[in-house]
Amino acid sequence: MNFSVATDPVAASRGDTPPLASGPLNVSGLDIEVIVSAGRRGVRLTIERDARVTAAVPAGLDADQLTELVKGRRRWIYSKLEDRAAAVASRPTKRFITGEGFSYLGRSYRLKFVAAAPAPVQLIHGRFQIHRDRHDSASADLIDWYRAHGQAWLPGRAAPWAQRLRVPWAQLTVRKLGYRWGSCSPRGTVNIHWATMQLPIALVDYVLVHEFAHLQHHDHSTAFWRVVERAMPDYEVRRARLDDLGAQLWLPDANN
Repeated sequence: MNFSVATDPVAASRGDTPPLASGPLNVSGLDIEVIVSAGRRGVRLTIERDARVTAAVPAGLDADQLTELVKGRRRWIYSKLEDRAAAVASRPTKRFITGEGFSYLGRSYRLKFVAAAPAPVQLIHGRFQIHRDRHDSASADLIDWYRAHGQAWLPGRAAPWAQRLRVPWAQLTVRKLGYRWGSCSPRGTVNIHWATMQLPIALVDYVLVHEFAHLQHHDHSTAFWRVVERAMPDYEVRRARLDDLGAQLWLPDANN
């Protein structure tokens, strides 16, 4: 969810307020993560999936200008924050009983508790099989299963996309990331949320491309989206589908 507005990138020359730097800033009562981009010509306000508010701003913009812009869009910001909160509140809960469905790469598989099993979780004959004695740890065991299978499967899926985007990457890890699909570091480490393994493969690909593009551009600037579009011309369709489907996936809580 984002909103863009054109502004004057030479704001600092008009007064005593110094230009903004990248980092956290409280703007008109809202905690906002500021991302300064020398190539931007306007401000882009974004409500992230985890309900963080980010502002991609041009170099030279000062705090007074950003405050003025935020005040003008306050109603829009709070409306979108309410939408995010509602999406989290409506996220489906899962019962760990035989017959409950869990997704893996876009397909739903029923849960089955069994009397004997060689591993905590197995996907056999179209069912997630869990030993009945591990009922109390079934949620954690299933998360571990997603992480292990993602760690084994995702690097091979990611390699052609990294080659297409011509980005060097050091490693890919699958981990808990709260409400973020992915993250990356300047050293080339790409992190993917274990819950991504519930998505259809086309949306897994979008998450990978999104993170690889961040190895070139750390913000959501126009240049960033150009990189994404060159690799994946239909990214807007996939992004919209991810917004809709993401709120329906199983995610026990924000710490997972």
